[in-house]
Amino acid sequence: MRFCLTILGIAMLASVAAARDIYVDNIRGDDHHIGTMPELGVNADGPVRSIAKALRVARKGDHIVLKNTGVAYRESITFQAAHHSGFPGSPFVLEGNGATLDGAALVPVDAWEVVGEDLYRFSPWRKAFNILFMDDKPLEKAAISTKEDLDAMQPLEWALFDDHIYFKSEKNLGLGGYRLTYTGLTVGITLYDVRFLEIRDLTVQGFQLDGINAHDNAFEVQLKRITARGNGRSGVSIGGASRVDVTGALIGNNGVAQLRSEGYCQVSIKQSDLLDNTGPSIQREGGKVEVDGKPYQVEPVAEVQQASAEEEIDHAEIDVYVPVNYLEKVLSRFDVTTK
Repeated sequence: MRFCLTILGIAMLASVAAARDIYVDNIRGDDHHIGTMPELGVNADGPVRSIAKALRVARKGDHIVLKNTGVAYRESITFQAAHHSGFPGSPFVLEGNGATLDGAALVPVDAWEVVGEDLYRFSPWRKAFNILFMDDKPLEKAAISTKEDLDAMQPLEWALFDDHIYFKSEKNLGLGGYRLTYTGLTVGITLYDVRFLEIRDLTVQGFQLDGINAHDNAFEVQLKRITARGNGRSGVSIGGASRVDVTGALIGNNGVAQLRSEGYCQVSIKQSDLLDNTGPSIQREGGKVEVDGKPYQVEPVAEVQQASAEEEIDHAEIDVYVPVNYLEKVLSRFDVTTK
């Protein structure tokens, strides 16, 4: 028995020692390469162009290293099974280096139809959980429940109604002067049946459903210093029996919730900013969620209403001071400035 364990340990150490760095460069890379060199080498090898190619050639315990070229990686990727898993103390890594994974797609000009004065609409391929962006920033969403509400939309607002995305332009400007995109790809990163995986220093934005979705059986997963913004349903979704730690994250401007949990998952959130600007910071539909070591509990409706009333009184009596440098630090990651 001891001999078998020794052999197993030697085999594991050999596998860890054989782990490789696979380099990705979406400007100078080429998917004909195998990615073992960060720059083009004399043997004609160099970085691959897409994360998907890196995942195809990856083996257990490898590191995928993205080059932050200033141009977003526009793809949807999946980590699945043993060849995208790592070892205890030596995880499979996606190193983002501050790069962006973006699922937004341009709205073709000929997809729009005129439906009113300065009011336009188009029918997206996927009907739910969409967001409309202008110059890569989410536009203000109008609250529309009836067709008559469309007439009250303000310039530069959008709405999702009757299976269409509506947009109100500035008066008599039409659509030609706007760069409009919407949540085109479904999910940024899907995790399924993986173990010992780390994703760090990456921005995930513009996806129709979730930025990152740990679907099921994603164990010992670390999400470190990720930014998840402008996704149609949530920035991060964790479900099934997954076990995920979220550390140093900034999650906000997502459509329904910033982070959601379901099933029998376990989520630990540490030293992270989950904004509740466009939806609740956490939507727990199942599973266990801890925030900085304390169990997360949804406040009863009565308590929420009482807290809201007290907050209104407080705001009426005092001015709340928040250091500008802190606001700038947080909002700068969402392309928002303070005044």
